[in-house]
Amino acid sequence: MLELHSVSKSFPGVKALDDVSISFQPGESHALVGENGAGKSTLIKIITGIYQPDEGHIVCNGETLHLNSFRESLDKGINIVSQEIQVIPESSIAENIMLDKMITYGKTGIINWRAMNDHAKKYMDMVALDLPPTTVIKDLSAAHKQLVQIAKALAAEAQFLLLDEPTSSLTEHEANTLFGILKRLKEQGTTIVFVTHKFEEVFAVCDKVSVLRDGRHVGTRLTKDITPQDLIKLMIGRECKDEHLGRLDVDSSMELLRAEHITRHSKADDTSFTLYEGEILGFYGLVGAGRTELARILIGEDTLDSGTVYVKGVAARIRSVADSLHRYRMGYVTENRKEEGLLLDAPVRTNITITIWNRIVNAFTRNISMSKERTIATNIVQSLAIKTPGLEQKTENLSGGNQQKVSISKWLAADCDILIIDEPTVGVDVGAKDQIHTLIWDLAKKDRKGIILISSDMREIIKVASRILVFRDHRIVAELENVDDVNNTYESVSAEIGKYLN
Repeated sequence: MLELHSVSKSFPGVKALDDVSISFQPGESHALVGENGAGKSTLIKIITGIYQPDEGHIVCNGETLHLNSFRESLDKGINIVSQEIQVIPESSIAENIMLDKMITYGKTGIINWRAMNDHAKKYMDMVALDLPPTTVIKDLSAAHKQLVQIAKALAAEAQFLLLDEPTSSLTEHEANTLFGILKRLKEQGTTIVFVTHKFEEVFAVCDKVSVLRDGRHVGTRLTKDITPQDLIKLMIGRECKDEHLGRLDVDSSMELLRAEHITRHSKADDTSFTLYEGEILGFYGLVGAGRTELARILIGEDTLDSGTVYVKGVAARIRSVADSLHRYRMGYVTENRKEEGLLLDAPVRTNITITIWNRIVNAFTRNISMSKERTIATNIVQSLAIKTPGLEQKTENLSGGNQQKVSISKWLAADCDILIIDEPTVGVDVGAKDQIHTLIWDLAKKDRKGIILISSDMREIIKVASRILVFRDHRIVAELENVDDVNNTYESVSAEIGKYLN
C-alpha cells in the first residue's frame, strides 16, 4: 500500500498542497483529478521523489519513505509515465526503453545489442508499437514517443505505476490498448495512479477517484458510486453543462476569410470554404484528416501548390506567420503550446505582448516600453482571469489551462480579426475548458471575430461552433449548418457527423 499522510508543499506565492492524505491500495486503479493548478502534478512529483514535502510523509508497504530523487523512488518500485515527452531523441527505441538496464556480455561492459533489442521488443509488443527496436526516437510521432515511455515504465516492472495524462498523444485505438495493459497489471497486483482530465477514462479504467481542489484533498469516491456531474461539482464547486453556449449572430454579408481550391500535396486536396464575421467555424475530423495542415497553409507556415486565399474579399499573398499577423490580422493558436505557442522560460508579460512589440517600441531608443507592456498584460490577465502570482512569473510554472489562456491572449493583444484556434483544450481540466469555451464564444459574439475552431473533441466542437466542416483524407466531405440552433441536440449533430467519418 502507498499512503500519503498530511502532505503539504509551498512554492513562492502559492501553496500547492495543503494537508493532503490519500491511500492507494494494491491491485487498484485510482484516478487523481482536479482543475489545472489543483496540485496533481506536485503530488505526483512528491511521490516520485522529484519534490520533497514541507510537511507530512509517505508510507510505502509500512515503511516511511524519505525520497530525495526519482532514482530512489524507482528503487522502491515507484515509476511514472510523464505527460511531457521525455526521451533521448538521438537514441533508438530499445536504448530508451533499456536505458537503466543495459544488457552486457557478462562483466565486460560490452553491450549485447541483440539481447537488448529482443528484450525491448517484448515491451514494445505489449503497447502494440510495431516498429524495429533500432528505430531512432527523433523520427517518431508524439504518439509513438508516448508509447515508448509507457513501454519503458512497463520494463521497470514497478509495483506502483503513476500515469500523468498518458493518453494525451494517443489515438483511440492506442488508448484502448493501454487500458488493456492496465487491466492486466491490476490483476497482477500493481497499483495504478491515473491522472487524467478525461472523465470517460476515469469511469472506464479506475476503481476509485480522488479529487484535489486548490491544493486540498476534497474527497475520494468509488467510481461506481459517483456520476460525471457529481465529480465535476466536487472538482470545481459548481456544475458544468454541455449544451450549446447559444446562438451566434453571424453576419454572412461580411466575409472575413475565403479559401478557394486550396491544394498542397498530401496536405490539402482542392479545399474551399468561407468564414464570416461573428462566426465560429468548426473543423472536425480524425487526427491526420487535414485540418491542421490546412490551417498552416492559411497562415503561411506551409506554401500551397494552387488555389487562392482571400481576406475581406481581397486576394492575399501570405508568405509567413508574420505576414498573416501584421498584414492580414490573422492569428493562430497552435495545438502544441509548449513547443510552438509559448516561450516557457519567459515571463507571462513577454508572452502576452510579443505580438505587439512593434507597436510599443520607442522610435528613438528601440526599447520596448515597459509601462505600456505591463498595462496591456495586466488588462489581459484580469479580463481572462489568468491565475498567476504576477506578470514576471515564468510561463512554464503556470497550470496547463492558464498557459493556454496566455497562448490565446497574445493574439487578443494583437487584436486579430481572424483567429484560428487548434485543439484549445487538450490537457486542460473541465473547469478551465468551460472558461476557454466561453472565451472563444465571446470573441465571436461580442467582439465580432471570425473564429476557426479545430478540435478532435466532438462535444467541444458541437458545444461551441455555429457551423462545422467535416474533414477526411485532406478534403472537406460535409458541411453542417446551424449547429447552434436550439432544436439541434448533441446526439443529432454527432450522429450526422458520424456518417462522414468512415
